[in-house]
Amino acid sequence: MIQTILGSGGGIGVPLARELKNYTDEIRLVSRNPKKVNNSDELFPADLNDPDQIDQAIAGSSVVYVTIGFEYNLKVWQKTWPPFLQEVINSCIKHQAKLVFFDNIYMYAKASTPFMTEDSPILPPSEKGKIRRLLRDMIMDAVEKKNLTALIARAADFYGPDNKNSALTIMVAENFLKGKKAQVMGNPNKIHTYTYTPDAAKATALLGNTPDAYNQEWHVPTTKEKLTTLEWIELIASELKTEVKIQKVTKVMLQLLGLFVPMMREFPEMLYQSEQDYIFDSSKFEKRFGIVATTPKEGVKKLVESLRK
Repeated sequence: MIQTILGSGGGIGVPLARELKNYTDEIRLVSRNPKKVNNSDELFPADLNDPDQIDQAIAGSSVVYVTIGFEYNLKVWQKTWPPFLQEVINSCIKHQAKLVFFDNIYMYAKASTPFMTEDSPILPPSEKGKIRRLLRDMIMDAVEKKNLTALIARAADFYGPDNKNSALTIMVAENFLKGKKAQVMGNPNKIHTYTYTPDAAKATALLGNTPDAYNQEWHVPTTKEKLTTLEWIELIASELKTEVKIQKVTKVMLQLLGLFVPMMREFPEMLYQSEQDYIFDSSKFEKRFGIVATTPKEGVKKLVESLRK
C-alpha cells in the first residue's frame, strides 16, 4: 500500500523518499509543488492548511510521514501546527493509516539539554517548545486511547547535503565559501551533537516499516563524538581548506537584526541550547537496529561536496 510523505520537498522529505524505495514502490509525495525523487513516485499537489486536502492526501495510505516544516515563526506555529496535526490524526484514524511524526527536541527541559534521551523530562523553556510539547501530546494521547498507531522519530539539530536550513550550512559553510567569518550563537566551546540528515531519513524509513517500533518515541542515530561547536567549525574549515574565523552573535545582536530580518527575532529564546552542552543520545535505536551514525568527518565532507556542486 501507499506510503505518503506530507512535506516532501524539504531536507528530510527528499532523502526519506529515497530511503522508502527500499520498502515500497508506492510512494506519494505531498506538498504545494511536489517533485519526483524516484521515477515511480506519485505527485500529489496540496495545500496542507486545507483539511479536505489533507484528508484526500492521506486516503489510501498505509503509512503517513509528517516531515513538513512550517515557517519558523512562533505566531505561525501557534496558528498552524495544532489544527494541521489534528486533521492528520483524524484522517489517519479514518483511513487506518499509521503515523510517523518527525520531531525535534524543543519540548525537553532545559536541564536535559546536556544529555537528552527518550525519557528526558518534558518541560519546554521556550514558547516554540510548548507548541512541540502540545503536538507530541496530541499524538501520544491518541495512541494511549488506542485510536491511532503512531511513532515519533526525533532528531537533534541537523546538517547534511542539500539541507538549506542547517545552522552549520547557513552560518558556517556558506559564510566561509563567501569569504566571511563563521557566525556562532552561544558558547563555541560547548559540545553540540548534530544529526546527519541521510541518517535521519534512513532511520525514519526503517522505523515506519518496523511494526514493533510503533507507539514509541525514538531518537534517530546521531554521532556519539562529542565535538564542540568550534570543532565542527574547524572540520568544515579544514574540508574547505580555509582559515578558521569566527564572529560571535549575541542576544543583543539578534534582537537588533530582528528589526530588519524578522526571522532573527525567533532565535533569542532558543539560545539556551547553545550556551550549554547539547548531547543527543540515540542508544535506544542503535541497540534495537544495530545502526550507528555517520561520522562528523564524513558528514561534513558530503555537506561541502553538495555546496560545491
